[in-house]
Amino acid sequence: MTSTAIPANRADVEAARLLLNRMGISIADLQCEQPTPKPVPTFEQYVEVVSAAVSDSSRRAYGSYWKRALTKWAGRPLDDIKASEIESLVEEVKATRVLRSNGRGGHGSAENMIAALRCLYRRAVADGYVTEAQNPALKVAKPKRLQSTRRALADARLAEVNAIAGTTGDDPALDALLIRLHTETACRRGGALALTVDDLDEEQCLILLREKGGTSRWQPVSPTLMRHLRQHADERCPEGSVQLLRYRDGRPVTRRRYDHIWVRLARHLPWVAKQKVSTHWLRHTTLTWVERNFGFAVAREFAGHAEGGNDAGSTTTYVRATIHELAAAVAAMTGEPHPLAT
Repeated sequence: MTSTAIPANRADVEAARLLLNRMGISIADLQCEQPTPKPVPTFEQYVEVVSAAVSDSSRRAYGSYWKRALTKWAGRPLDDIKASEIESLVEEVKATRVLRSNGRGGHGSAENMIAALRCLYRRAVADGYVTEAQNPALKVAKPKRLQSTRRALADARLAEVNAIAGTTGDDPALDALLIRLHTETACRRGGALALTVDDLDEEQCLILLREKGGTSRWQPVSPTLMRHLRQHADERCPEGSVQLLRYRDGRPVTRRRYDHIWVRLARHLPWVAKQKVSTHWLRHTTLTWVERNFGFAVAREFAGHAEGGNDAGSTTTYVRATIHELAAAVAAMTGEPHPLAT
């Protein structure tokens, strides 16, 4: 059976030509060969690319999850992975997770697995290897984040933490300094570990905190804490060194030191072990106190939260606290006058 072409109506031809002219397309454009599609890399090839492109913190957070995905899909192209396969991998990660004392049924592992794949596929979309509609990681729902069990410590409990940290262990001076630093500034671990010798403004009692998201801010500290930070730098930082916080032998402190502190505190304080208290509880403690005594705007600035968040609407853009107000909060908290407090 043969088919015969239906002759085009003259008016249709003229309408098509007019439409092409308006779109800036010529007959030659329609006749030219279509470009060869860009080859889609395999999962293994692209994980290497993304790992080199992300920040150190993202690499630490997602690296182990990318490795887990490689055990399944190393040689497969990115556009070959289905949403159902991601869901299956997420369930496998939950079932085979490392059981920790503060675990919550694998909820965090599932959330991190999906976040790691979304990070990878977001860049694949930007690089043109898949379209937004083809992104399988967006088709898998993230588990709803559970409410945090962290809370502010009572004054008596905080005093116990300071007492044990400053009188036990192989380096109580370092541990006491770390606890006080986090209590006064509500900084994150990353901010403390990123401190350099040049980040101390002794005249104005300020330290420069560099934290997640590439943010940085000058944070007021008490004269006592500044004095101890300066002494620590003079005694432990070799000439030409960058990181401020160090062991007695000059080695820079890492995140492992925090694990060591809280394992020791848990041995001495049963409530620390039972409630799985960590350094982040100190941040909750300080920010709760600041909010109760100096208001939300000061607490928000004290926490170093970026502008543009949806924590309290757009009004927060216009009611930022000043560094003098932060200094006043530190002075009230520590009972010491601060040069910038008003």
